[in-house]
Amino acid sequence: MYTTILVPVDGSPTSDCAIAEAAKLAAICSARVRLLHVLDMAAYSNGFEQAEIYVSQIRPLALAAAEDWLARGRAILEAAKVPVDTELRESVGGRVAAIIVERAAAWGADVIVMGTHGRRGLGRLMMGSDAEMVARTSPVPVLLVKSA
Repeated sequence: MYTTILVPVDGSPTSDCAIAEAAKLAAICSARVRLLHVLDMAAYSNGFEQAEIYVSQIRPLALAAAEDWLARGRAILEAAKVPVDTELRESVGGRVAAIIVERAAAWGADVIVMGTHGRRGLGRLMMGSDAEMVARTSPVPVLLVKSA
Protein backbone atom coordinates (compact mmCIF):
# COMPACT_ATOMS: atom_id res chain seq x y z
CA MET A 1 0.00 0.00 0.00
CA TYR A 2 1.91 3.09 1.22
CA THR A 3 5.59 3.03 2.14
CA THR A 4 6.37 6.75 2.28
CA ILE A 5 4.05 9.34 3.82
CA LEU A 6 4.74 13.07 3.63
CA VAL A 7 3.24 15.23 6.37
CA PRO A 8 3.57 19.01 6.03
CA VAL A 9 3.49 20.63 9.48
CA ASP A 10 2.95 24.20 10.62
CA GLY A 11 2.54 23.88 14.40
CA SER A 12 -1.25 24.25 14.28
CA PRO A 13 -3.78 21.90 15.93
CA THR A 14 -4.81 20.65 12.47
CA SER A 15 -1.18 19.86 11.74
CA ASP A 16 -1.05 17.84 14.97
CA CYS A 17 -4.16 15.93 13.85
CA ALA A 18 -2.45 15.14 10.54
CA ILE A 19 0.58 13.77 12.41
CA ALA A 20 -1.70 11.53 14.51
CA GLU A 21 -3.52 10.29 11.40
CA ALA A 22 -0.23 9.65 9.59
CA ALA A 23 1.00 7.66 12.60
CA LYS A 24 -2.05 5.39 12.35
CA LEU A 25 -1.65 4.97 8.61
CA ALA A 26 2.08 4.32 8.89
CA ALA A 27 1.51 1.68 11.57
CA ILE A 28 -0.98 -0.16 9.36
CA CYS A 29 1.25 0.00 6.27
CA SER A 30 4.68 -0.25 7.93
CA ALA A 31 5.48 3.07 6.26
CA ARG A 32 8.06 5.75 6.87
CA VAL A 33 6.92 9.32 7.57
CA ARG A 34 8.67 12.49 6.54
CA LEU A 35 7.64 15.65 8.35
CA LEU A 36 8.10 18.75 6.22
CA HIS A 37 7.92 22.36 7.28
CA VAL A 38 8.08 25.07 4.65
CA LEU A 39 9.26 28.24 6.31
CA ASP A 40 7.57 31.17 4.62
CA MET A 41 9.45 34.20 5.91
CA ALA A 42 6.85 36.52 4.42
CA ALA A 43 4.60 35.43 7.28
CA TYR A 44 7.17 36.71 9.81
CA SER A 45 8.29 39.91 8.14
CA ASN A 46 6.51 43.06 7.08
CA GLY A 47 9.43 44.24 4.99
CA PHE A 48 9.91 47.40 7.03
CA GLU A 49 12.20 46.08 9.75
CA GLN A 50 15.89 46.83 9.59
CA ALA A 51 18.01 44.16 7.94
CA GLU A 52 20.10 43.56 11.06
CA ILE A 53 16.93 43.03 13.16
CA TYR A 54 15.61 40.57 10.59
CA VAL A 55 18.90 38.63 10.48
CA SER A 56 19.66 38.69 14.20
CA GLN A 57 16.17 38.28 15.68
CA ILE A 58 13.25 37.52 13.37
CA ARG A 59 14.75 34.81 11.18
CA PRO A 60 16.38 32.90 14.08
CA LEU A 61 13.08 32.91 16.00
CA ALA A 62 11.19 31.60 12.97
CA LEU A 63 13.79 28.86 12.39
CA ALA A 64 13.66 27.86 16.07
CA ALA A 65 9.86 27.61 15.95
CA ALA A 66 10.03 25.48 12.81
CA GLU A 67 12.63 23.16 14.34
CA ASP A 68 10.48 22.88 17.47
CA TRP A 69 7.40 21.86 15.44
CA LEU A 70 9.44 19.23 13.59
CA ALA A 71 10.97 17.90 16.83
CA ARG A 72 7.54 17.72 18.49
CA GLY A 73 6.14 15.77 15.55
CA ARG A 74 9.18 13.48 15.49
CA ALA A 75 8.69 12.68 19.18
CA ILE A 76 5.04 11.75 18.60
CA LEU A 77 5.90 9.44 15.71
CA GLU A 78 8.89 7.87 17.47
CA ALA A 79 6.68 7.16 20.50
CA ALA A 80 4.33 5.33 18.11
CA LYS A 81 7.35 3.36 16.77
CA VAL A 82 6.99 4.92 13.31
CA PRO A 83 10.19 5.54 11.31
CA VAL A 84 10.43 9.28 10.78
CA ASP A 85 12.69 11.92 9.35
CA THR A 86 12.28 15.65 9.00
CA GLU A 87 12.91 18.31 6.42
CA LEU A 88 12.91 22.09 6.73
CA ARG A 89 12.64 24.15 3.55
CA GLU A 90 12.56 27.90 3.17
CA SER A 91 10.22 29.55 0.72
CA VAL A 92 11.77 32.41 -1.16
CA GLY A 93 8.71 33.96 -2.74
CA GLY A 94 7.25 30.63 -3.81
CA ARG A 95 3.86 29.23 -2.91
CA VAL A 96 4.05 26.87 0.08
CA ALA A 97 1.72 24.39 -1.66
CA ALA A 98 3.99 24.20 -4.71
CA ILE A 99 6.99 23.42 -2.50
CA ILE A 100 5.04 20.69 -0.68
CA VAL A 101 4.09 19.04 -3.99
CA GLU A 102 7.65 19.36 -5.31
CA ARG A 103 9.12 17.80 -2.16
CA ALA A 104 6.59 14.95 -2.26
CA ALA A 105 7.64 14.14 -5.83
CA ALA A 106 11.36 14.50 -5.09
CA TRP A 107 11.15 12.23 -2.04
CA GLY A 108 8.92 9.68 -3.77
CA ALA A 109 6.02 10.01 -1.35
CA ASP A 110 3.10 7.64 -1.92
CA VAL A 111 0.62 9.91 -0.10
CA ILE A 112 0.48 13.33 1.53
CA VAL A 113 -1.35 13.65 4.85
CA MET A 114 -2.00 17.24 5.86
CA GLY A 115 -4.23 19.28 8.09
CA THR A 116 -6.78 21.69 6.73
CA HIS A 117 -8.27 24.63 8.58
CA GLY A 118 -11.55 24.28 6.70
CA ARG A 119 -11.85 27.98 5.92
CA ARG A 120 -14.81 29.02 3.83
CA GLY A 121 -15.96 32.16 2.09
CA LEU A 122 -14.01 35.35 2.62
CA GLY A 123 -11.50 33.71 5.00
CA ARG A 124 -10.51 31.23 2.32
CA LEU A 125 -10.42 33.91 -0.34
CA MET A 126 -8.19 36.16 1.77
CA MET A 127 -5.92 33.48 3.22
CA GLY A 128 -5.82 31.09 0.29
CA SER A 129 -5.77 27.39 0.85
CA ASP A 130 -2.49 25.55 0.69
CA ALA A 131 -4.31 22.29 1.42
CA GLU A 132 -6.67 22.80 -1.51
CA MET A 133 -3.79 23.70 -3.83
CA VAL A 134 -1.83 20.62 -2.76
CA ALA A 135 -4.88 18.41 -3.30
CA ARG A 136 -5.45 19.87 -6.77
CA THR A 137 -1.85 19.69 -7.99
CA SER A 138 -0.35 16.69 -6.22
CA PRO A 139 0.67 13.71 -8.35
CA VAL A 140 -0.08 11.41 -5.37
CA PRO A 141 -3.18 10.98 -3.19
CA VAL A 142 -3.76 13.61 -0.51
CA LEU A 143 -5.52 12.89 2.78
CA LEU A 144 -6.88 16.11 4.31
CA VAL A 145 -7.44 16.02 8.05
CA LYS A 146 -9.58 18.47 10.03
CA SER A 147 -9.04 19.13 13.71
CA ALA A 148 -11.54 17.61 16.10
